Amino acid sequence: MNKFFILILCIVSLGGLLFGFDMAVIAGALPLVKHFFGLTPNQEGIFVSSALIGCIVGVIFTGSFSDRYGRKPALIVASILFLISAIGCGLSTNYMMLILFRGLGGIGVGIASIVVPLYIAEISPSQFRGRAVTSYQLAITFGILIAYISNYLIIQHLPSQTHGQWRTMFLVGAIPAILLSIGAYFVPESPRWLLKVGRNAEVAEISAKLNLQNLQDSPPETKGKLKDLFSPVYRKAFLLGLLLPLFSQLSGINAIVYYGPTILLDSGISMSNSYHAQLFFGLANVLFTCFAIWKVDNWGRRPLYVFGTLGATLSLIVTGFLFATNQEINNTALIISILSFMFFFAFSIGPLKFVVASEIFPNSIRARAMGISILVMWISDAIIGQLTPIILDAWGARYTFWLFAFFCAIAFITVLLFLPETKGKPLEEIEKYWKDKARK
Repeated sequence: MNKFFILILCIVSLGGLLFGFDMAVIAGALPLVKHFFGLTPNQEGIFVSSALIGCIVGVIFTGSFSDRYGRKPALIVASILFLISAIGCGLSTNYMMLILFRGLGGIGVGIASIVVPLYIAEISPSQFRGRAVTSYQLAITFGILIAYISNYLIIQHLPSQTHGQWRTMFLVGAIPAILLSIGAYFVPESPRWLLKVGRNAEVAEISAKLNLQNLQDSPPETKGKLKDLFSPVYRKAFLLGLLLPLFSQLSGINAIVYYGPTILLDSGISMSNSYHAQLFFGLANVLFTCFAIWKVDNWGRRPLYVFGTLGATLSLIVTGFLFATNQEINNTALIISILSFMFFFAFSIGPLKFVVASEIFPNSIRARAMGISILVMWISDAIIGQLTPIILDAWGARYTFWLFAFFCAIAFITVLLFLPETKGKPLEEIEKYWKDKARK
């Protein structure tokens, strides 16, 4: 990785950081916003879901937008929306303004969730692509951690009488948004998109700066259509692109991220210790994702995915067993089993869905295909987020975690049977792999 590439990676990864921050800052702001505006339960639900609705809207339009106008304009739009949302939420004077600006932030998250991993994959040298795309997931986890820490510090040090706590929580997000808004104007366009639209003069210059192979030697692009994904050539790739983000949400990570304190409280852990454990889980998620960055281009995607899904399955089974014991739960064992799950998730199921989705689709429709893949992630995120408290209430933590273990086991079988190894291969070679396999 040369300095130019690392600089670009740092700039665009701010999109992942803002993704994580924007989704996690609500945890600290929600009780304060609810009190300030006197929200009803229905209004509270709309406030929380407005960002998710924005995500879905952003995902729906980003694929075709970035295929038509480029990855860079989509990144610029996302950065501006992040900035407007952070400032707008922080300065909102009524409930409807808050919903509007929260929704705009959600659209930014939806755009970033597609265009950032897509852009990183297309500008990365083959031998570093997995590591580079995984850094996007690391940025997401770091954004979540920053939101947790900043919320905690604001509560501790800013007087509550001024009603500025929740406003400051949102305004903190303006800092990385400004950095991304400035940096996005200076990053180059994806050379693979430039090649697709026939701007060959720019391809060689950018490719040389990024140490990419001569992309102009690649076969001419044909205009792709989404129906190509249902052809025998790309059907398996499309199936993987749908299932991997789905399994990511069905694995149980949201139960820990969103409902961790509640679950730990119900297990007998004190209120103070449950929130401290949640902060610890956020830090552990960042550190464990570093393992994926370290090994993804060394061991490969397939071994990490196989090992990670198997380990996550066993960890969730043990967690369910601990809840199933009639005796008093061993708090240390419970936290260790949850940390074990997070370790396996953080180097496989979590980041590799972005890596694989950014690699397996043909260049002519990669953005639109990734849009469908990420759309599945957001829709399943919404469904699981709504169902988790219902399942916990009806079945208890034991069967809930065993249900998550079942889905991780299905993910293990799927990856074992269908996922090819893509480490170190140019995107064009991966595209050729699917075509050659269909001819056999």
